[in-house]
Amino acid sequence: MENNRRSFIKKTVLSSGAIMLGTTAKSYSRILGSNDRVRVGIIGFSNRCRGSLVPAFVKHQEAMNFEFVAVSDLWNRRREEAIAHVKEKAGSTITAYRNNEELYEADVVDAVVISTADFQHALHTVQAAEAGVDAYVEKPFAETMADARAGLAAVKEAGIIVQIGSQRRSGANYHAAKQYIDSGKFGDIVSVDMTWNVNQPGRWRLPQLTKEIKESDTDWKRYLMNRPYEAWDPRKYLEYRLFWPFSSGIPGQWMAHQIDTVHWFSGLDHPRSVAANGGIYLWKDGRKNYDTMTAVFDYGPLTDPTRGFQVVYSSRFTNSAGGTKEIYYSNAGELNLKSNKVTPNGGLVERHASKMGMQPTQLEEFDLASSDVQVVT
Repeated sequence: MENNRRSFIKKTVLSSGAIMLGTTAKSYSRILGSNDRVRVGIIGFSNRCRGSLVPAFVKHQEAMNFEFVAVSDLWNRRREEAIAHVKEKAGSTITAYRNNEELYEADVVDAVVISTADFQHALHTVQAAEAGVDAYVEKPFAETMADARAGLAAVKEAGIIVQIGSQRRSGANYHAAKQYIDSGKFGDIVSVDMTWNVNQPGRWRLPQLTKEIKESDTDWKRYLMNRPYEAWDPRKYLEYRLFWPFSSGIPGQWMAHQIDTVHWFSGLDHPRSVAANGGIYLWKDGRKNYDTMTAVFDYGPLTDPTRGFQVVYSSRFTNSAGGTKEIYYSNAGELNLKSNKVTPNGGLVERHASKMGMQPTQLEEFDLASSDVQVVT
């Protein structure tokens, strides 16, 4: 039964946005032989959970026989909101728990959606693993290598199924790009440009909520988990993306999505080296994480320094020009995941090639979005 379950999971993908919970629950070992539903708990009823994860779940819950049954959140207001929201959107009456210990002791879930603060993801995955519960986990998985290693070790020991929410992995255009690069038609990657620019002083800010939340309505010590203790700070509870060591900000929120495609497309696990800098140049609102940063990565085989490519990543909150882009370059042109087009733009042309006794290299233009690609894992 376990082999059948894992085979089923490998062959099945139902996705919307960043969620594929329809394929990641231990209860499939029961469902394959019965009509029991997979019981799913929400760990952290965040805005992300409300706006993206619940709608995606609802889209597939009936076909995949899944059902929300519980929520665990440290803030009593979020627990109440989760009960009302899930009842309205999913038609389910769920039970609220004050923390994960209470939830897992109740033994009422087979899988969980983890959408808590960035620094908590890996540690909450450890708790899910110890309870023997499969998990969908929002990215970034961890903000420190120690937490990442602890999460990975717990998952391997427990044998649970975990998916990290990197939604580009569910995009047909990205699968088309991956297949095109793998075909060899693109040529070797020589460079990658990535940006994520906004002009949003309110990004990751929740000023009204920070006025309304009270320490007595939540559990600050549990919230801190393995971070050094400090006095109650509603901004670090609700606007944690602006404060280290609760979040790295731009790298964990935005760069993580884009740099993931580099690893996916190239097959390389990590860069050979990276240099980065940045600062808080405009939005001096008490934040600790940068409002502007640039990183330069060198990728390639560790055993062959003559092969490889460079990635330049830049991001700013202070001017939105350039928007979000991901452009891969080869000697024959570019693969642009903003326009979703492959073009010969910048490829080696005849007049320059002939001077060196070379042949021109020009990619054939086509649209990635219209490519006939099936999204599979």
